Amino acid sequence: MTRQTAETFAAQVLAWLADDNARITGFLSWSGESPSTLAARLTDPGFLLAVIEFLMTDEALLIDACAALGYPPETPLQARSALPGGADFHWT
Repeated sequence: MTRQTAETFAAQVLAWLADDNARITGFLSWSGESPSTLAARLTDPGFLLAVIEFLMTDEALLIDACAALGYPPETPLQARSALPGGADFHWT
């Protein structure tokens, strides 16, 4: 997955989160963001990484998002790896 594809996926996930008050409230609480800053942060790779990481905190949410957006469930991990700072760390 390319960085651009990962960024597009993260933006789609954010839009999907925003379509439901409970989902977006959960993200805002988890991230510390405010509704007024979301649009401005869409070009920030660190913010987009946070969107993906939030999605990955809840398997049911991840599966629902991927199904709604038409992506396979492994897409968030692939997107995370393609974004700056999202590479998996191996401690062994």
